[in-house]
Amino acid sequence: QVQLVESGGGLVRSGGSLRLSCAASGRIFSSYTMGWFRQAPGKEREFVCRITWSGGRTYYADSVEGRFTISRDNAKNTVYLQMNSLKPEDTAVYYCAAKRGLVTSTPAYYDFWGQGTQVTVSS
Repeated sequence: QVQLVESGGGLVRSGGSLRLSCAASGRIFSSYTMGWFRQAPGKEREFVCRITWSGGRTYYADSVEGRFTISRDNAKNTVYLQMNSLKPEDTAVYYCAAKRGLVTSTPAYYDFWGQGTQVTVSS
């Protein structure tokens, strides 16, 4: 069974950058998709971006396209989220997730989740 642990969150000013890491224990199969999601207070959990483990194909929500970059290091069993040009509306708890099978942006269909890391962007 895959276990995921996020790190790298913190407080940053508008326009700043952060890099989140998601360390995975257990085997990640080549067919897995890794995703980042976020949840702000009073809001539903929303899709941020995803990447396929084998091919490295990426997909981003419109709200972060051009500012965020998802990547993975197979040797370290780790995925990353590089966040640049941060805005106050990016403030949320960020979650790493993994899914078997067909790719999707829907949180309910992901199989494994981390506990989240807080990102706060001040104006």
